[in-house]
Amino acid sequence: ANLVLHQTVERIHVGKKYGDIPRGIFVVRGENVVLLGEIDLEKESDTPLQQVSIEEILEEQRVEQQARQESEKLKVQALKERGLSVPRADTLDEY
Repeated sequence: ANLVLHQTVERIHVGKKYGDIPRGIFVVRGENVVLLGEIDLEKESDTPLQQVSIEEILEEQRVEQQARQESEKLKVQALKERGLSVPRADTLDEY
């Protein structure tokens, strides 16, 4: 079954922080639905996560992605120096 969701919120987690971005109405095709559940608001308030503004969580996410890319570049460079090569993720479909 297809889902029509209204007042949807995208929650982004970075470390122990999270931010909610209002997204509005979403239509999800049934073939893309794996699991549907209800949030227990009492348990949600017990989480050790800190809610931050949208701008702050997006900046934290950008910094985390940048650090991950730098780390990946260093790994690829170290392997290259040792004579090994790793296929890039965007070219794996060609194999």
